[in-house]
Amino acid sequence: MNANPIRAAVVLGAVTMSAGAFQVALAEGEGPHSVSANIGAVSNYIWRGQTQTDDQPAIQGGIDYAHSSGFSAGTWVSNVDFEDAYGNDTNYEWDLYAGFGQSITDDFSYDLNVIYYAYPDARDSDFAEVGAGVSYKWLSAGIAYTFYGQADDVPGVDNGDATFDEGDLYYHAALDFALPYELGLNLHGGYYDFRYNDGGNDYGHWGVSVSREAGEFGTFSFNYDQIGRETYDDDPKIWIGWNKEF
Repeated sequence: MNANPIRAAVVLGAVTMSAGAFQVALAEGEGPHSVSANIGAVSNYIWRGQTQTDDQPAIQGGIDYAHSSGFSAGTWVSNVDFEDAYGNDTNYEWDLYAGFGQSITDDFSYDLNVIYYAYPDARDSDFAEVGAGVSYKWLSAGIAYTFYGQADDVPGVDNGDATFDEGDLYYHAALDFALPYELGLNLHGGYYDFRYNDGGNDYGHWGVSVSREAGEFGTFSFNYDQIGRETYDDDPKIWIGWNKEF
């Protein structure tokens, strides 16, 4: 694991999930309630620019509930590969989340969400965020605030001096375009503003994803991600994802 491991993101409204995830409808009928499941495969689990699997593949999936009012909730899991602050191997992540979103017009929408990132086989690694996002046509942007983190419990770490602890902020934005031949183009970027170390651990990242639907075979994606700070693994990350809806 890197000195500052980065965890997974789960989709809530306009917040983007890992590109390899896909949704499978379990209940669609008429009425205000719907339930779906998602499962995904990626050659490298990348979140906010950093690998969570030591540049190895991941299988991911979850279950989601949605109400016609705009409320949603769900859970999501993925394998990971890093060490916690005590040197113990961390093998999986389990997220719980809920949110509310609405469309104001045909082009403009918003969402509010909260997510808890759990690492059951790690020590003092869980944290939680509250976030907000907006989207207008092909542009989306948002912010996430860490309001709880177990890193304070690590011996030798002073209050407020740990990443993924209360006060951390993450800013993100993306552009999405439909291209010919059923291709999709996503341009994305973000900036992590850690309360820890007076900015010494802050970083920005950016990336590009190209996807294509393949009928019954689902959707395939080719992805590039890059971190812009040498104190992290700033090698280009090239990875592929696959998803299918049915």
